[in-house]
Amino acid sequence: MLPERVRVVEVGPRDGLQNEPLTVPAEEKVRLVNGLAGAGLGYIEVGSFVAPKWVPQMADTASVFAAIEHLPGVVYAALTPNLRGLESAMASGVREVAVFAAASEGFSQRNINCSIAQSLERFEPVLALALKQGMRVRGYVSCVLGCPYDGDIRPEQVRDVAQALLDMGCYEVSLGDTIGVGTAGSTRKLIDVVSQRVPRHQLAGHFHNTYGQALANVYASLLEGVAVFDSAIGGLGGCPYAKGASGNLATEDLLYLLHGLGIHTGVDLEAVVRLSQQFNATLGRLPDSRVTRAAMGSSHAYPAPP
Repeated sequence: MLPERVRVVEVGPRDGLQNEPLTVPAEEKVRLVNGLAGAGLGYIEVGSFVAPKWVPQMADTASVFAAIEHLPGVVYAALTPNLRGLESAMASGVREVAVFAAASEGFSQRNINCSIAQSLERFEPVLALALKQGMRVRGYVSCVLGCPYDGDIRPEQVRDVAQALLDMGCYEVSLGDTIGVGTAGSTRKLIDVVSQRVPRHQLAGHFHNTYGQALANVYASLLEGVAVFDSAIGGLGGCPYAKGASGNLATEDLLYLLHGLGIHTGVDLEAVVRLSQQFNATLGRLPDSRVTRAAMGSSHAYPAPP
């Protein structure tokens, strides 16, 4: 049975932009975040508090947080990979943060220069301080269906990392197909195994569209009882540590699927399509969204939101 409601986590301003080769001005990021909130997105990952030398695009995250509108009821979150990042987030008034680990040793070493076990140890004081301050923490697990360095990933590896994040205090764990190699079958098997330790209502799906399987993987996840999905407006994104990985699943495409299934999201798809066209124009390219590209050349009606 499909869920009646799905929560869409918009990661475009962070995961979508972190690998952009050209610097996106802070005012454009602010315009994007405000537009997303205005369209009904209730959870927006605004940026990350990381060392600028590693992710230059996120150097202005504090400025962006200071300038956005902060609508009531909208969660404006940030990625905080360490204590220093968490302290910067706290100074910016951020009330929800995210941490990330990998299900692959090879990816963990190349991404954050440590083993999976070491990365989890680093997160313990981050989670402890955040929870002490009354903040909510969301966890990510990367490379859940394949790794550019280690190849296939056993679902049991993902299960163990996801459980560790939950045990440390994450209220939800997002399973990331970082290089987009997953299929509906492997996705369903993954959720079946991970849910042995992490309840399905505390799982989210984060699918990249490298092989065009992101929507199929979302549908497979829906059938498995998952009702939270990450996406990026216009299909923005890619992973700086995963060569060849394409962008995230486009928010417009995700909404088109969900609304067509009669699932409530609370998001205005037409408004997201307009925003995607406008923002991608500032980047000098077309949106990587089939829905938005189709809308640019036709007057086809969207599925009516439930």
